[in-house]
Amino acid sequence: MRSPSLGTGALALVLTVGICLPSAQADPGTDPTTPATPATPSVGEVRAAEGRATAAKGAVGRIQEQLDAANASLDAAAVRAARAAEAWNGARWTAQQARIAAREAATASVAADRALVVQEGQYRDAVIIANSAGLEVNAVDAFISADGMESLLERSAATDYVQARFDQRRDEYVAAADTAEKAEAAAADTAEKAGTALAEARAARDAADAAAAAAAAQSARIEDRKDRLVRRLARLQGVSVRLARTRQDALEAEREQARAAAAAKPQPTPGPDPAPAADPKPADPKPADPKPDPDPAPPAPGNGAQAAIAFARAQLGERYVWGAAGPDSWDCSGLTSKAWAAGGKSLPHYSVAQYEQSTPISAGDLRPGDLVFWGDSGSPSSIFHVALYAGNGKIIHAPRTGRPVTEESMYYWRTPDFYARP
Repeated sequence: MRSPSLGTGALALVLTVGICLPSAQADPGTDPTTPATPATPSVGEVRAAEGRATAAKGAVGRIQEQLDAANASLDAAAVRAARAAEAWNGARWTAQQARIAAREAATASVAADRALVVQEGQYRDAVIIANSAGLEVNAVDAFISADGMESLLERSAATDYVQARFDQRRDEYVAAADTAEKAEAAAADTAEKAGTALAEARAARDAADAAAAAAAAQSARIEDRKDRLVRRLARLQGVSVRLARTRQDALEAEREQARAAAAAKPQPTPGPDPAPAADPKPADPKPADPKPDPDPAPPAPGNGAQAAIAFARAQLGERYVWGAAGPDSWDCSGLTSKAWAAGGKSLPHYSVAQYEQSTPISAGDLRPGDLVFWGDSGSPSSIFHVALYAGNGKIIHAPRTGRPVTEESMYYWRTPDFYARP
């Protein structure tokens, strides 16, 4: 009967293991100084070794899956914290705009009150003049008391003039009173909105603080779990923990590079299907409709783009702190805001507003200095992360808690959702 065939790898493994097994008792007739020939492993030993190798390989695969899941959890926690941080930036920006509106409304109300005082005085004077001119005299009285037609006309004209001035002052006073009333109401309304916006900003700040703390705690737990998994991986692979960690880091870097390369590769655009041959028709005397004008090209990047990039590069390695805008710590929109301030353009410390105050462009139109955004949906209102495009497919950004300001592929994570030119 034929023996089951042995895999080369399994046989090598068993032979290796066999060296560590107790040697068979030497033949009494042999020289004791001669090394004993290793015993040939049995089929059972080979199968056991194959089972151990398969189990070890499966364990390595499961550990790798757990490491991948840990990295995904780390990214998810970072995204939750980023959303909360940008929600705080948005609420803070809204509160700032509300305060500005409240100040402007209060100033307008004061100006309206002052104008009302002036109009009130002029109206009072008009009333006095009207009374002294006797506007209550009717036409019959004026005719009886007049010395001839000329006197009557003169007195009637004077009365008409005084009446017109009186009516004008009265209308101006009524309009000023209405303006003052509306301005006062607007000031009260904007002040209330400013108070509400401030309360919402404080709530958003607390939520961002809690999200950042939760992300930091989860990050610590995940990193600890990854460390334990790498140690198990090292034991299974029979290598040092340092080497296993180096291998794992290299593997993750390779995966990231492959993902970025795949995302950056332009997708082929299918050509149009050939049109079927049409039957010849007589020329149509009606001219064809004119083609619509193409969309205007986006404006060229401003002269400050290189200054913005230089500023951002000068911050490489500095830590991420949500809500920070320098001088040595940053969040995503804080970095892009200050970078473009160095380039001569003011942008809010809020990624959604940065997009709204810039010109939307396509990925194919990207130039150094443009802004790259990530969101949760197809709406710009969902934006929660922004980066500065540095050219050659690279971005400079403040990624998240635990990662400093970095220059890397703009496909480091997933394909961006929006692009804009300040």
